[in-house]
Amino acid sequence: MGGLYLRAELQRTLRNRRFVIFSFIFPLTLYIAFTSADRHYRVDGVPFPLYYMIAMASFGALIAAISIGPRISAERQMGWTRQMRITPLPVWYYFAAKVITGYVVACTTLVVLYLAGLTYGVRLSAVDWLTMTGLFLVGLFPFAIIGVMLGHLLKPDSMGPVTGGVATLFLLVGGGFGNIGGTGIVHRLFELIPSYWLIRAGAVTLGGSPWTLEGWAVVLIWSAAFAILARIVYLRDTARA
Repeated sequence: MGGLYLRAELQRTLRNRRFVIFSFIFPLTLYIAFTSADRHYRVDGVPFPLYYMIAMASFGALIAAISIGPRISAERQMGWTRQMRITPLPVWYYFAAKVITGYVVACTTLVVLYLAGLTYGVRLSAVDWLTMTGLFLVGLFPFAIIGVMLGHLLKPDSMGPVTGGVATLFLLVGGGFGNIGGTGIVHRLFELIPSYWLIRAGAVTLGGSPWTLEGWAVVLIWSAAFAILARIVYLRDTARA
């Protein structure tokens, strides 16, 4: 039963045009539009096609992870989550299917942006591609949990703006649009935010150390904190049902 539910969840998600547009087409369109005009430009010595590929891959994958929330919110409104609780399907599998679906879409988004980067001259070793992708997927975990939490907090009509706003804000403070914090205390504060390390996953492509021990700790702490909050929100939500 679990496998059938996961397959149905994947099919239903990929048929959602709005979700596909914001996860795949929107980041890809931005990448092509800006890279076509500035393909020879360099950002702090980094070729623009590589720099912007990392930013748009992070953005699309982050949207895919957080967008677990709108689907949960819509199902809550329809009463589907109440129906799921009286089926043999465990509650944890219901949420696991949502997270897995988000990760499948995130992986597809990464592949699409990687292929676009290749067409604009991005060349990396197989180890660099795999290391960057692995760190991306680890760095997305707290955002998947945020999506679950938001899905039990907000109504469907407010999920779209909130999802886009949260993703954009995290990408901004993480450095996806440039290092806005410089090297001072503001930058140090941004290093305590998981999206900074999500973007930092691309540092492996520059020959640097992508994540320090601090990076792993930040992702772990945020994941644990939001997991606790998501559980509290879920229990309160189901208690009212």
